[in-house]
Amino acid sequence: MAEILKGAPVAAALSEELIARAEKLKQAGTVPTLAILRLGERPDDISYETGAMKRCDKIGIAVKHFLLPENCTKERLLDTIREINADGSIHGCLMFRPLPDKDMEAAACALLAPEKDVDCMTSGSLASVFTGKGAGYPPCTAQACIELLDHYGVSLTGRRVAVIGRSLVIGKPVAMMLQQRNATVTMCHTRTVDMPGVCRGAEIIIAAAGKAGVVDRTFAAPGQVLVDVGINVDENGKLCGDVKFDEVEPVAAAITPVPGGVGAVTTAVLAKHVIEAAEKAQK
Repeated sequence: MAEILKGAPVAAALSEELIARAEKLKQAGTVPTLAILRLGERPDDISYETGAMKRCDKIGIAVKHFLLPENCTKERLLDTIREINADGSIHGCLMFRPLPDKDMEAAACALLAPEKDVDCMTSGSLASVFTGKGAGYPPCTAQACIELLDHYGVSLTGRRVAVIGRSLVIGKPVAMMLQQRNATVTMCHTRTVDMPGVCRGAEIIIAAAGKAGVVDRTFAAPGQVLVDVGINVDENGKLCGDVKFDEVEPVAAAITPVPGGVGAVTTAVLAKHVIEAAEKAQK
């Protein structure tokens, strides 16, 4: 049976470290603060916001809310971002996406100050992920994959890794982050020929396709580590990942569950980015 790589111990270890760093900041006169910018009342946004607030409260990060109606104007949204940029007491901003209008979202992402972009919304943050230089932070979910592997002692140097999915939210950034850790990365996507065969040749699989159960037994090989980033709802209304857990778990050496895997680490990574931003601002 595979080792189950649960996210809760990873998040707990990160939180313990961050509590100490937050206290040190406060003693020096800085209260680490996150701005949450949300348009409308989407249930998935509110659910993530609730989890983020609990994590921030536990660590000692203050939260300021900027809640706008779903039909707010582009100018009102941009004015709100200007307010966040100008507020020296705010160190990080989490803006929920997608926004109702693509042009509005592009303008908002372009305007946000990269040094406050704690979830890789801006071009500057993406550039820093790909170059290793500049302000901004990698996507929280992409970094959560790395944090989880590190916590469980999974070495990346020289390892063959298959990343399934090529989005700018997870696939491409995590592939670059893995390469920076000296892994040999193959990116798989809808046009990949013989994806199961490619994945069987990997030692680690990062499944970020966004499609329930796309990774089945034919993708798996003995000794593999599988990180399932997918959050989907199956035909029975239950949360599930991109990996068919029951088929793959008996073959793999280690696997993350859904729920309870990568997702449990994401809010801790968000908090880590806010603490890092506050530390940089203090210096």
